[in-house]
Amino acid sequence: MTTSPQPAEIPGAKHLHSGKVRDLYELESGDLLMVASDRMSAFDWILSTPIPDKGKILTAMSLWWFEQLDVPNHIVSTDVPAEVAGRAVVCEKLAMYPVECVARGYLSGSGLVDYKATGEVCGIPLRAGLVEGSRLDEPIFTPATKAELGEHDENVSYDAVAATVGAETAAKLRDLTLDIYGRAHAMAEQRGIILADTKFEFGARADGTMVLADEVLTPDSSRFWPADQWKPGRQQPSFDKQIVRDWLEFESGWDRSSGEAPPPLSDTVIERTRSAYIDAYERLTGRTFTG
Repeated sequence: MTTSPQPAEIPGAKHLHSGKVRDLYELESGDLLMVASDRMSAFDWILSTPIPDKGKILTAMSLWWFEQLDVPNHIVSTDVPAEVAGRAVVCEKLAMYPVECVARGYLSGSGLVDYKATGEVCGIPLRAGLVEGSRLDEPIFTPATKAELGEHDENVSYDAVAATVGAETAAKLRDLTLDIYGRAHAMAEQRGIILADTKFEFGARADGTMVLADEVLTPDSSRFWPADQWKPGRQQPSFDKQIVRDWLEFESGWDRSSGEAPPPLSDTVIERTRSAYIDAYERLTGRTFTG
């Protein structure tokens, strides 16, 4: 069972909600302040060990991607209180769609689990013979429900999304998700990185405009693999939190089914994860992370 994190007190900001990684506040202007913490989550637990600078890396990477993508987004300003400088953005209030919009170009994670069980992912039949890390014939839209803190996002069918938000909105979410994924995949590929899968969140303005929100194309929301080491049929080396998942599952001695909280991360895993996040940021953006 995950416990809710304790948010920081920020003058002039009213705390509204804390997720696994982000804390959301309302400002006196009516806009929202979204703060990315250094918390690390895995297997629906908030781990007791933070990853230094993680929130700053996620924020910097999201801002870079927002600059690259010709899509309406929720950013209002990066002028934030000093207490959260570098790890927060001011963003607009939106009516958020209750869907995790996932695009997959490769088979891994929960998609692989579903495929092994049914030969499908979110109701989409895939050809036989695929393995861990296989490239799909074409990217697919594999949505998930947005779970409460401590609960698990569940993959759902496209029809379930259409039933929730309406057929027209579901089609827009799917098409926009796959369009952004395709463009981001091509950009990452040019930089020697495979964007295996990613998830987006969207909201609507009062005039109905669909807006890209939350984080975007970060190591927390995506699987990034070094292209020169990609080899289907095995667990892929990664620039994301798979490092943490693998350590917890295969090296730490923790039993996922025990109901007990995961152990603190080792110093080695902390540093490897931080370095991987920084490496992904620097390779993708061409910028140096200065902390």
